[in-house]
Amino acid sequence: MSSGLKRRGSVRALMMAVALCALCAPALAQPTATPDYTVLANPFVGVDDGGNTVPGAGIPFGFVSLSPDTANGDTNGYDSKSAILGFSFTHVTGTGGTSKYGNFRVTPTSGELGVNHLVFAKHNETASPGYYAVTLANEPAKAVRVELTASRLVGFQRVTFPKGAPGQFVLDATSVIGLRGSGQRTTAAQVEVVDDHTLSGWASFEGGWNPAPYKLYFYAVFDRPAVKYGAWKARQGEVQIQAGIGRLNGGNQTKSAANRQGLMIEYDTEQEFSNRLGGFMTFDTATDSVVQMKLAVSFISVEKARANLAAELPGWDFDAQHAKARDLWNGALAKIEVEGGDDTQRRNFYSGLYRSHTMPHDLSGENVWWNSTEPHYEDFYTLWDTFRTLHPLLTIIQPQRQRDMIRSLIDTYAHTGWLPDSRIAGANGMTQGGSNGDVLIADAVVKNLGGFDVKQAYAALRKDGEVESDKPFLQGRVLKDYLSLGYVSLSQTRSASRTLEYAYNDFAIASVAAHLGEKADQARYLKRAEAWKKLWDDDLGCIRPRYADGRWLENFTCTYDYPDKSGPWWEAPFYEGNSLQYSTYVPHDVEGLMAKTGGREGFVRWLDRLFDEGYYLQGNEPDILAPWLYIHAGRPDRTAERVRHILSVHYKPTRNGLPGNDDAGTMSSWYVWASLGLYPNAGQPFYYIGSPLFRKTTIHLEGGKTFQIIAPKTSEANLYVVGARLNGKAIDRAWLTHAELSKGGTLELDMAAQPNGWATKFIKP
Repeated sequence: MSSGLKRRGSVRALMMAVALCALCAPALAQPTATPDYTVLANPFVGVDDGGNTVPGAGIPFGFVSLSPDTANGDTNGYDSKSAILGFSFTHVTGTGGTSKYGNFRVTPTSGELGVNHLVFAKHNETASPGYYAVTLANEPAKAVRVELTASRLVGFQRVTFPKGAPGQFVLDATSVIGLRGSGQRTTAAQVEVVDDHTLSGWASFEGGWNPAPYKLYFYAVFDRPAVKYGAWKARQGEVQIQAGIGRLNGGNQTKSAANRQGLMIEYDTEQEFSNRLGGFMTFDTATDSVVQMKLAVSFISVEKARANLAAELPGWDFDAQHAKARDLWNGALAKIEVEGGDDTQRRNFYSGLYRSHTMPHDLSGENVWWNSTEPHYEDFYTLWDTFRTLHPLLTIIQPQRQRDMIRSLIDTYAHTGWLPDSRIAGANGMTQGGSNGDVLIADAVVKNLGGFDVKQAYAALRKDGEVESDKPFLQGRVLKDYLSLGYVSLSQTRSASRTLEYAYNDFAIASVAAHLGEKADQARYLKRAEAWKKLWDDDLGCIRPRYADGRWLENFTCTYDYPDKSGPWWEAPFYEGNSLQYSTYVPHDVEGLMAKTGGREGFVRWLDRLFDEGYYLQGNEPDILAPWLYIHAGRPDRTAERVRHILSVHYKPTRNGLPGNDDAGTMSSWYVWASLGLYPNAGQPFYYIGSPLFRKTTIHLEGGKTFQIIAPKTSEANLYVVGARLNGKAIDRAWLTHAELSKGGTLELDMAAQPNGWATKFIKP
């Protein structure tokens, strides 16, 4: 996960019904209507209990995420129980930590103008991909219906006010995802009332998931003139209204420290969190109660925000834009068609596929940080999560997007000096473990994705592997001990988990070196990829941290969870997990791991302990490959059992239906892969064959090709693969190569209620 321990919650039922129909004729077959997959994808899945998904409106990989913010929202700005504060235009989804964004919140209200304590009960809430609607009402007479849709850089609101009372739009230029003041703060803001239907301005911010500041501009227009308009300032207990056309500055919320009664206590003085700045528009609703608003954003300037609005949403047809957003989502969701399975499984699948298209954000044309014509994506939050399942999925179903994302990462290296592992709003965030951009690039190289400069990418990878980071919390690696001792010692934070990740990062570099014919580099990095063995304790049967002089960490057990509350979050020897969980993370040398745990049978017993004693954690990334490792021991039946259990227990089509932070689509794409009966070992060109939920799956590949997975007898009882044919030819292996999948074809799977010894040997592809 991105930061912070994950939480689980109880199941809560949702309320959406599906109506898919096809038109038939008794004579010649008529074209069938394109299925509307958006009725199966529910944006509310995972909004609560730590899933932290965003329920509002956006398009695939769009930067604008127009969504409600609530009084007790998490990093997504939202929770189901508390009142709505308004609707901000930017969000991250499924993340932990201290979040980012929540910019330019707009609150529609009925009655006299007010800018403080804007909290309204929500009623009749509904959402589908590209659309969100809710009624705000603390009292029935003031009920306001709000509908939202969006394009890539523009949010669109249609608001229906009660007739008679004034309809107000209150825009807060200083808004952020508040998190009780522990995250972002506004450093300055400006609002300009351009005329009776236009607002513009900007705000600058600091804090959040990365400490670096950012500045965002907006340009907002309304579909008819307001009867009153102006700007406002507010602070604790005070409001200042500036009516009419004009400009207003303010909004500094930065903290200062002072000595109070001899103690250094951080507190707010004249520059405080309650310092806010915004604008307002008041509309006459006597004859027309509907008012529409569009707001565009830009990292470059107000003028660029205005240009974005003109380019993306020049008209005022809300329903047409909603339809366009829905069509974009249907195009993304139709990349994988499934048949069979039950209603819950189909809803889980398409909701997961939906969330797999939300981040990173496409900000091409908005790169204010350097001059470049390359595609530009921000909010890789974080590759530590997404390299495992999300990016391998995009490689299959969104290959051009994946190429552009890789080009953006390489361009970031070219202009900043480092390949980022976590990046948001124009700066790097905290690096949680290794340099996992290395794995993402290696995955693309070994799968022959193409479309980017491999030599330039390799230069970035070699810098990760050879140069000591100047800012180890933000980029690169800590290499002094690793290069001299062969492991990261306890003199560094997160030493054991970093050692494991660095080992696999080095394997990734070796794979790219092999592709380029750099044989000496390949051999050297393959040797370094054995670093995990330096921390393996044969007596305990797990990874154990070591001091620089070789001594083991004292009083150590394999199942002690880190971090505890005895020290800072980031200083534990393992990042968010215990050694048994992390010890499964040797993706490149499972055979070596089997040898360390007693061979095939010993390895199965070792994995069984992880699951049977309750240490496996689906809600966090370090061990999510573990269910598939049984295949290396010739036990695909155990993989089928473990994966089917996880799919049924930890995923529900409900508001608390995820096992933890969705981590920008990581947990959702895990479900997508597993339910298909395939799973990637990221950075390597093969996929495990699991236990599909669906009788037939069609994956639409690049160039008009398709790959089908057919399992006509699969069911809750028939979870075991007992025979397989690839393009009609029998195979006795529980894996496919990427080349086999990417050229298209058919995988037929015979399913049964008992295993029969199929694929009991594993020869690494």
